[in-house]
Amino acid sequence: MASKNKRAKVVAEITPTDVMKIVQQQGRFLNQQQALAFLNEGNRAHIMWKEMMYAAENYVTSVLVDCQSGTHTLNSGSGA
Repeated sequence: MASKNKRAKVVAEITPTDVMKIVQQQGRFLNQQQALAFLNEGNRAHIMWKEMMYAAENYVTSVLVDCQSGTHTLNSGSGA
């Protein structure tokens, strides 16, 4: 999905609905209340946030490495 909007930041979120869909893909079922409880159990939300940040850092690093090797280029203002 290419977007022509210029972004100053990227925000990702996991909602109870997202959890319900992920669980359903595994052949199981959670209702809204169970999904909300899952997200709020212990420090799970913080752990997920750290994992998402780690994934983003890895992605940015891999793109920058590809740019250095000539596989990708950084074009300011590109919608890539």
